[in-house]
Amino acid sequence: MSKIQVDAKKQVHALDKLIDRGFYKQCTDEIALRNKMIDSPVKFYVGIDPTASSLHIGHLVPLYASAHLQNEGHQPIILMGGGTARIGDPSGKTKMRKLISYQQIDENIEKLVPQIARIIDFDKAEVLLANNADWLSSLNYIDFLRDIGRHFSVNRMLGFETYKQRMAEGLSFLEFNYQLLQSYDFLELYRREKCLLQIGGNDQWGNIVAGVELIRRVMGVEVYGLTFPLITRSDGKKMGKTEAGALFLDPTITSVYEFYQYWRNVPDQDVENFLLVFTFLSKEECRELGSAEGARINFSKERLAYEVTSLLHGEVEATNAREAGKAVFSNGKDRTGVPSCIISRSDFETGINVADLFSRTNLCSSKSEARRLILQGGARVNGAKMDSIDAIIDFSDVKKGEVMLKAGKKRYFRIDVI
Repeated sequence: MSKIQVDAKKQVHALDKLIDRGFYKQCTDEIALRNKMIDSPVKFYVGIDPTASSLHIGHLVPLYASAHLQNEGHQPIILMGGGTARIGDPSGKTKMRKLISYQQIDENIEKLVPQIARIIDFDKAEVLLANNADWLSSLNYIDFLRDIGRHFSVNRMLGFETYKQRMAEGLSFLEFNYQLLQSYDFLELYRREKCLLQIGGNDQWGNIVAGVELIRRVMGVEVYGLTFPLITRSDGKKMGKTEAGALFLDPTITSVYEFYQYWRNVPDQDVENFLLVFTFLSKEECRELGSAEGARINFSKERLAYEVTSLLHGEVEATNAREAGKAVFSNGKDRTGVPSCIISRSDFETGINVADLFSRTNLCSSKSEARRLILQGGARVNGAKMDSIDAIIDFSDVKKGEVMLKAGKKRYFRIDVI
């Protein structure tokens, strides 16, 4: 799949493209930034938190926005937080994050970069991949307090929502320093690369504004910050969350089939918005697909699921997931894309407790969760509803070498018996 379809019609300002597609919440000085972008390409940066080994849906919005800005001729800097990850960003968190080793952070970065490259075109010379560990690791604490810390007001910092939320639970001095370090990142990228813009989710607004003000005080120049709104679902469910947990890009954590099915089953009212944000289809096509009614909206959902999955996992995997979904729901033969595992024939000849069986798959994270699923009437084996947590699944339940499990309305798992 091509990452972006270039519109050959009249040139639209990069900010207007972001606004039209739902990427705009607020900007420190929109008029001045517009003029800068008209005058010449602007270098901008987006920070990536490497405390996990895979991106999830929440990371995608800033990356998609970066790709749109890149397509308009502006120059992205992808900043891996190899230094700040050693502390942890308190934004949106109610408890202090567990600290992870430096080695784990480096290993995570190696895994994240190929995922980012699915959206950002690293083949273009103007793209820069940076790591803030390169400058944060060698900071002198006394010099940092004198040169940077003196520009920050503790009273003002405590007024930001991030710190307000954490004060009740307890905010460590370690986390309290995070805003200073993120602001210093912006300053360092301005000094090194003349980076003029930081973008991010609206939960980062306080940190971004602090960086803009730091550069104004230290360098005497104007830089800018721009944030995106929180993407939500109309049904009230948290975006990117499934019954199995967060939706990750790593297929060993979230299978491609589950990833595809998430997008295939979004609420009808969200189709247009998600097409605009999570695909590179033209604005006109997104709106046409999103306006479909009745049975036609299912085609639009399939298009959404295919576009997102093919971009992030490749066309072959997206096609397999699509066909697997059709096979499952129509009782077809090709179920190769459905999440699966292998269990030996001897286990089934002995017999497996149904709760144990579900807990051995990614449908349930524990035996207690499997029991709850069964008691609530949400567990099926080969289409038959399981009414008892004591039921035994044996070799008589193996059909053509497999056993199909179902949790809830739309989550499937295939067990291959050998």
